[in-house]
Amino acid sequence: MRIAGGKAMYGQFKFLFSPLRIGCVTVPNRISFSAHLTNLAEDNLPSERQAYYLAERARGGAGLIITEELSVHPSDHAYEKLVDGWRPEVIPGYRRITRAVHEYETKIFAQLNHNGAQGDGSYSRLPVLGPSPVPDFMFREVPKEMEVEDIREVVDAFCRAAVYAREGGFDGIELQLGHSSLMRQFLSPLTNLRTDEYGGSLENRMRFPLEVIAAVRKTVGRDYTLGIRLCADEMVQGGLTLEDTKEIARRFEASGFIDFIDLTLATFYNLYLVGASMHTPLGYTIPLASGIKSVVKLPVFCTGRINDPVLAERVLAEGQADMIGMVRAQICDPHLARKAKEGRLDEIRYCVADNQGCYGRVGLNKTIGCIQNPDIGYEKERRTLKHAVVRRKVLIIGGGPAGMKAAEVCARRGHEVVLYERSGRLGGQVNIAALGAGREELKTVIRNFENQLKLLPVRIVLNQEVTAEFVLAQGVDVVIVATGALPKPCTLPGGDGPRVYNVWQVLTGNADVGRSVLFIDNDGHHQATATAEFLADRGVKVHIVTNSPTIGSDLGPCQDQYLTHQRLVRKGVTFTPDFAVTEIQGTVVKGLNFYSNEWHTFDGFDSVVYAMGNRAEDSLYKALKGRVKELYRIGDCVAPRKIDMAVLEGDRIARAI
Repeated sequence: MRIAGGKAMYGQFKFLFSPLRIGCVTVPNRISFSAHLTNLAEDNLPSERQAYYLAERARGGAGLIITEELSVHPSDHAYEKLVDGWRPEVIPGYRRITRAVHEYETKIFAQLNHNGAQGDGSYSRLPVLGPSPVPDFMFREVPKEMEVEDIREVVDAFCRAAVYAREGGFDGIELQLGHSSLMRQFLSPLTNLRTDEYGGSLENRMRFPLEVIAAVRKTVGRDYTLGIRLCADEMVQGGLTLEDTKEIARRFEASGFIDFIDLTLATFYNLYLVGASMHTPLGYTIPLASGIKSVVKLPVFCTGRINDPVLAERVLAEGQADMIGMVRAQICDPHLARKAKEGRLDEIRYCVADNQGCYGRVGLNKTIGCIQNPDIGYEKERRTLKHAVVRRKVLIIGGGPAGMKAAEVCARRGHEVVLYERSGRLGGQVNIAALGAGREELKTVIRNFENQLKLLPVRIVLNQEVTAEFVLAQGVDVVIVATGALPKPCTLPGGDGPRVYNVWQVLTGNADVGRSVLFIDNDGHHQATATAEFLADRGVKVHIVTNSPTIGSDLGPCQDQYLTHQRLVRKGVTFTPDFAVTEIQGTVVKGLNFYSNEWHTFDGFDSVVYAMGNRAEDSLYKALKGRVKELYRIGDCVAPRKIDMAVLEGDRIARAI
């Protein structure tokens, strides 16, 4: 792409940046910021933070934004910060959001939903509702089988919520029939066991969703855009298949009530497919979208690990979909669309689907975040980066995520920045983490930072060992120490033996592990599981002992636990959970079960590998403390944590200097 005469030439993206007519509205391009949970609501009403969060993606060039689900009925309170779309008090908050988004060319739809059996009665203090008394796989709460009166009440509730949405200034409405939805539960033979007119045949199972859609259409009128988010395939035995959904889509289109079909897949039986991690291929949902697109004429939206405008363009060019949902991609970089349109692909901060900041946070009832973007939820405060009043000389030691982010922000604010890195490349511990099985995509995090630094006047010095005396001789104004962390030594008796290795030694090829390994997992995260899988991929027989009830115990919120466990089992890795190691004798490991207190000895292994976390590498900081006028430390040399905190602290300190 080239910029000619001040106008963007985006011929590479002929389809991606073409307008699309959806019902009564025309969106300026084919990039959608699809519905997703943020936990940014306040008192179950739309908040100012939500308005700024969504408006930033509009400012960044998204053609269409679809809100997170808005609940239509008091019986639906699936999580604490769900927006109560059934209350008229939502209208002022809606208007604040839509006004903010409409400052740009972007259109915005409201997603209306009832979670049904996937709700949580502990919040509402009401029974959850469902087509049949079939508990959800995850929540396991037996729902009340809806009576006809309940069905009519919920239909009316959708209509009231639709009125509030239209009064709130939304350009259209999306009705949720996707992975978490009462209407999908009626459609699915897995959850609809009814024998009345709402169950049994496909015609009967479609009756309730069609009643909702018809009633909402009548309520909002023909001059308003209305569509559905449809589960393309439940991906579980006994559930809806793609072939089923093709017929459902045909019938919904034939009703004449809807203007588009936005696709999702899976349910809470297989939540790892809803927000797939980096272990799942890019664009894994494209064949499903293509299948639905082949049987309907309505615009079809495709969402699922499409993090690259080049891939999005290909999907559109090949006619597999009409709109591309790029959710995590625009969480990570809210200006992805604008950068792509202007040909600045190297400046895009590409999402790596690590899921720790997005799914990993909201699943634990925290506000949404991102390991690479510290601005999430704070767009109002962070939209403008203030230029430094006084230009200062800033020396940063450590080229990991914390140091690179600090260098970027300091340089953008006008400071003179030099970054020293002891090794021959930037990235710090991310370089090691990316060596783990299936974690290669983490290298993109480093590339993203490097691409930003290339645009800035930051002097980068590699292969430089920095001492306190070296720093003092530089005559700088500010010193930021970002020296990271190192693996904790194994403090168990015998943990310093010659055949005992930490995960860094294994991943970097500095461990002669032999053909069989006893792996001690006291980490519960990728550090352990990705290293064990790394060994298994190389033909090493691995047995994991962990002090947790299961291996990878902290991977659940990131949607990685199921697939990680599955892969390890298929690769022959075996496990002993709930086990406390007390001693290592050569390659013999002794310990006891937490519950039975029975002692056990593991023998016959060539080596022992352990994952027990890291320790701060803060020696340089301590050597400089009291000797430098303005000294900061950031990231893991403060306390070993994850990438998101390193990036956040680098950003925070750089903004304060």
